[in-house]
Amino acid sequence: MSLTSSPRSRALMEFSAGILIALGTKAILANYIWKFAGPVSLLIVLVLATLYLRHRGESWGELGLRPRMTLKSWLLIPPQIILGVVAILATGGLTAIGGDALGLWSTDTTMPGVEERWGDIRGNLPVYLLWLTLAWVSAGFGEELFFRAFLISRTERVFKGLPLGLFLAILTPALIFGFGHMYYQGVRGLVVTGLIGLVLGALYLLYKRNLWPLIIAHGLVDTLSFTALYLDADW
Repeated sequence: MSLTSSPRSRALMEFSAGILIALGTKAILANYIWKFAGPVSLLIVLVLATLYLRHRGESWGELGLRPRMTLKSWLLIPPQIILGVVAILATGGLTAIGGDALGLWSTDTTMPGVEERWGDIRGNLPVYLLWLTLAWVSAGFGEELFFRAFLISRTERVFKGLPLGLFLAILTPALIFGFGHMYYQGVRGLVVTGLIGLVLGALYLLYKRNLWPLIIAHGLVDTLSFTALYLDADW
């Protein structure tokens, strides 16, 4: 068997290609549509990933986007969603407060990139609804598909059989997830979002790769955030 045909080598190439396409298209699009570079680049990489999975005989359903579920799975979804929301809010809040206490950043000030990207949401219903739609389609749905389902399924194969392999399989996509938010949130975004990605990755495996609770939890948290911005509420 050649090196490139081994499962580990193929998974590493798939992971690397996904990251390069996602970050590369975002970097290019940021020169033209900075506010929407993330959602558009994510759409591009998901379309390509879908075509690739189909070519390989795989599907998003196998990776977590289950088309059919048992009654037990349906009954587990509400508590799984609640756990997901609490986990995201707790991780984000505690990390932000911890970084503030260590002098890494200040929670009393809004990051310039966040203000530039979303500052016009305040009191602007059309802009609020636009970002709310993107929160569910791009962040909730798209990010969970790519950063959890696709990337973790690949890193699991890369680190299979290695010490701390499962932890590394969750950690690596989480770091990429954090880095993907750094271009407008800075170091704080890298750390906070990266740790949230680590928690979501752990929940993905805990939920036996059922993405639906994570998609809904992610969408709900972003809805809370954008609603707070729209109402100019401090929460």
